[in-house]
Amino acid sequence: MEEADPLTDALVQSAFETIAVLSRVSAEHDLSLTLVRVLGILRDRRLRISALAGFLGLERSTLSGLVDRAARRGLVERLPSASDRRAVEIALTAAGRQLATSVAAEVRQALAPHTASLAPADRRRLQQLLERTLTQPGTGAAK
Repeated sequence: MEEADPLTDALVQSAFETIAVLSRVSAEHDLSLTLVRVLGILRDRRLRISALAGFLGLERSTLSGLVDRAARRGLVERLPSASDRRAVEIALTAAGRQLATSVAAEVRQALAPHTASLAPADRRRLQQLLERTLTQPGTGAAK
């Protein structure tokens, strides 16, 4: 029998808790988890659909349908690229930005109890360590 790894167990348990919060908040707003990720990614940038697909690890064709549905809901829009007149970028609308801000605040509030007992310095250190692990080559966030 394989020996348990406490670090892996803690990471997985943390992921389960985070996914549960994201799933609940997403459902309350009638959003898929992928659309919540799109809202989060586009909060501070405009992206071509190919770049957005790369962030999400999806095929362009799969993402295109999701973007179409989000556009029909008034959450995103297709805009001409500033750098290439032939290209189109995806951006949040005002309603999309407002929803992204609301979802982020609800997720933050729901996750806050998990770190509330940590001293501010410990929370900063945890954040730094998590960011460091997520930006390592070979991880999804490092793409």
